[in-house]
Parts: sequence; structure tokens; C-alpha cells
Amino acid sequence: MSSQLLSVEELKSLGVRSTSQGLIRLAFHLAVMATSGYLWATNLSSDRWFIALPSVIMYGFSLAIMFAPLHESSHRTAFANNQLSDAIAWFAGLLSFYNSAFYRQYHKWHHRYTQILDKDPELSDRKPTNLKEYVWEIIGISWWIGKVKTHTKVVLGKVDDYIFIPEAQRQSVIRSTRLQLLVYGIAIAISVAFRQPWFLLYWVLPLAVGQPFLRFILLTEHTGCTNDSNGLTNTRTTLTLTILRYFMWNIPLHTEHHLYPSIPFYLLPVAHEKLHRQFAHIGNGYVNVNREIIGNMNAPELVQ
Repeated sequence: MSSQLLSVEELKSLGVRSTSQGLIRLAFHLAVMATSGYLWATNLSSDRWFIALPSVIMYGFSLAIMFAPLHESSHRTAFANNQLSDAIAWFAGLLSFYNSAFYRQYHKWHHRYTQILDKDPELSDRKPTNLKEYVWEIIGISWWIGKVKTHTKVVLGKVDDYIFIPEAQRQSVIRSTRLQLLVYGIAIAISVAFRQPWFLLYWVLPLAVGQPFLRFILLTEHTGCTNDSNGLTNTRTTLTLTILRYFMWNIPLHTEHHLYPSIPFYLLPVAHEKLHRQFAHIGNGYVNVNREIIGNMNAPELVQ
């Protein structure tokens, strides 16, 4: 269906990857992280909670939303150079507690079988059907449990259950995950050696603070959309603040991305202007979409 929406010429013009655009976006992201992290570190022991609290929220969100460059780099559309994309994907996954090698294979299947029951790996985690499940999802505890379980299984080489990982990629995924957990282990060892809670204060706690915001965002992408292969109805684009969309590498323009995964993040706004009139789901802000999700908790399409 998507092949009928844009002409070959339009798709070609929208498929130009840009290393400079990717580096500018990454530099902005890291600058926000560094600034908010510095303010958190220099005020957490003082009575200036009015600085420390918003700083840890912003710092935590910047860590969690490293999911955005991970996602874009996994598609190899963040930069014109594939090797740079792969390196940034791994780095972004390290900070956000994802593994890029695992995520790339997982995400390929998500795109191939979007919203198809028993095939889309994202649907293996059931959507919330009541307020209690919704709160549990948003606070991120189930996400932490799932990540710990998955990383542990992969590190131990138990990847047979992950049918989306091809045989040829299994050892690469295992090695990548082992290296990532080794980095965490080294960071923990340094914290213990200096008898300082650095690992907890500057990674675990802020990421835990930031995760609910990311859950709040990601839940809107497909919840309440159709369980079929129609790209115009099975995904939602959410209109939000320009600065937030910029910080998120245009992830809110999600229907556009699913229809044409080859379009780099910085050209998705152009694709939106060409395509949005045909979309079934365009949300007016994340708060409104989440209100809609809560209001439709007992709707059959949310029970998966």
C-alpha cells in the first residue's frame, strides 16, 4: 500500500541520509544530557531541591530517550555512514539499557509484522486493559524486569526462543550483550572501589525517573490501532511540541516512519505534509492520546 502513496521521485528525494544532520541532533541530545547531569550532580547533596529535582527529571529523560538515536541508528538512517550508525546505536543502547544488536533484529520483525498477532514481537507484551495495568506499564517496572530477564538469557546464550534473531546473527547478538553488561560491571566495580553510589545515582536512579516518560510516549504508537497489515490504520502519529519532537528524533511522526522506514528522521516532517491526510490515527498531544487510551481500556482492540 505504501508504494502507492509516494512516487519514486518523491521517495528518492526523501531517502537522503545525512551525517551532519545526525551529528547535530546527537550533539544537542548529549548537550542536554551533560547539562542536566551536571546540575543534578552538583545539587543533589544540597538543599536546592528546586534545581536538583527538575535536573534529575531532565537528565533521566535524556538517558531514557537515547532510545531515539538507538532506534534511528538501528535503521541506519541516522547517518550516511553505516559504521557510524552501528557505533551510535550501541552507545545509545548502553545508556538506555537496550542492546542494539538484539534490538535491530527485534525491530526488523516489528516492522515486518506490525500489529499482527503472534508475529509482531511488540505484542508479546500485552497492552494494558485496565487502569492498574496502565499504571504498572507507565511506571516501567515491567520494562526493567523484562530487560533484566532478556539480557540475562542472551548473555547465557539462550536465544532459541527469539525467533526473530537469525542463526547467522546469534553470536553477534550474544557478544554485543556480553560486552554491554561487562561495561555495566566495570562501572559498578569502580563505584564499589571508591565506595561511592555513582552507578546508582548517575545511571540507575535517573533512568528509572526517565522511563515513565518514555513509556508514556511509546504506548501511544500502536495502542488502539488496528491489528492488521494496513500501515494507514495500524500506527499512530502524535502531534507534539516542536522541541520535544526534535529531542526525540521525530519519533512522534510514527506512521510516516512505518510506511517508509528508509526516510531519515530529519525528512519525516516533509513526509508528514505529503501523507498525513490519509492517516486514520493522528493524536493531538501525548496527554490527550493517553487519556483516550485510558478511556477505551475495555475496548476489544486493546485486549491482546
